[in-house]
Amino acid sequence: MPTMLILVGIILSIGLQLPGAQSIGACYGVNGDNLPSKQEVVDLYKSNGISGMRIYGPDGDTLEALKGSNIELIIDVPRETLQVLTDVSAANDWVNEFITPYSQDVNFKYIAVGNEIRPGENEAQYVLPAMTNIQSAISSANLQGQIKVSTAIDATLTTNTYPPSNGVFTDAAGPYIKPIINFLVENGSPLLVNVYPYFAYINDQKDITLEYAIFLQQGTNEAGYQNLFDAMLDSFYAALESVGASNLNIVVSESGWPSEGGDGATGESAATYYGNLITHAKGGTPKRPNGPIETYLFAMFDENKKPGAETEQHFGLFRPDKLPKYQISFNS
Repeated sequence: MPTMLILVGIILSIGLQLPGAQSIGACYGVNGDNLPSKQEVVDLYKSNGISGMRIYGPDGDTLEALKGSNIELIIDVPRETLQVLTDVSAANDWVNEFITPYSQDVNFKYIAVGNEIRPGENEAQYVLPAMTNIQSAISSANLQGQIKVSTAIDATLTTNTYPPSNGVFTDAAGPYIKPIINFLVENGSPLLVNVYPYFAYINDQKDITLEYAIFLQQGTNEAGYQNLFDAMLDSFYAALESVGASNLNIVVSESGWPSEGGDGATGESAATYYGNLITHAKGGTPKRPNGPIETYLFAMFDENKKPGAETEQHFGLFRPDKLPKYQISFNS
């Protein structure tokens, strides 16, 4: 009996390190004025217990600030760099410049080769060759066990997403995404997916309620879902199953809710969404119940210089002065 009590004590003492209790990541966008220094940003991650970061391109100052922090990092290959990296030597140079010198002190986890590149776009032809070359360069540096190479996609590549079990890749996306999925399976890498219930909600307010979109719905719908995030994520899993990749894992590489600038974009809704998502990500979805769901919130700061709809400028978790916009805990 004393032995059992000791074991229970040990389990409780390491509870914060158990997979279900892991903290959540946040994307670090820089399209804003008066943002803190890179070191201040890393310190802000650490002081709030945010254990993962995504950056949208290599940046020496950020990588220097991350040294010794143990923050897990997604580093993107920007859209404009994809064509260059279809050259093997250029891919080796990229890894030797931005990855290898920092690999002992920075906790690289994923390289996202392109973000939301869609079939039909000129850059689509470069994604898989660039992924292949980056993978080879990572292996040459003996870092393949530490860093996984992937790409980030969005919901425009899927269709028939309700009920979620009917989700498939679009006819246009199939020839583009299937070879990428084969690459991910072969290399043991996850698929990165940007999941935005907000955009699904504003595009279909007739059928989607705000409560369903921000985790406030009571009870499940006829498809067995209580929230839109799970429904969207499971539609991606169904699409993967439809192409024979049922064992491929998904990392939610972006998810957020704007605080102003459009329908449903209020501070109250954003705070509710982020807070509930942080809690919810500790578990799983109906199709993949054994969580946690590795999730990166978008984004660390409001980005007043970001183009597009006004909402795009108001996804921040913090203000430029580092004060939190919402009273949420990243370790809930």
